[in-house]
Amino acid sequence: MGAKGAAEIIFKNEIAASEDKDAKWKEKELEYTAKFANPYGAAARGFIDEVILPDITRSKLINAFKMLENKVVLTIKRKHGNIPL
Repeated sequence: MGAKGAAEIIFKNEIAASEDKDAKWKEKELEYTAKFANPYGAAARGFIDEVILPDITRSKLINAFKMLENKVVLTIKRKHGNIPL
């Protein structure tokens, strides 16, 4: 859900109570965007490992794929398949 829709739902009562609904709605949308619509809160809590800036994304991906280039996954064959129900 985008910031616009979330702000409309979360701050519905505050927006309805204000006299200038458009200004209040835009204010609450900006407030929601600043508080929740960025990766830094999740990074501070440890939910994500790293925030990658756009100008270094390509090099990060190339390094990650190089690391996985020779990876071998050994899995045990299943004895029984899934029975269709």
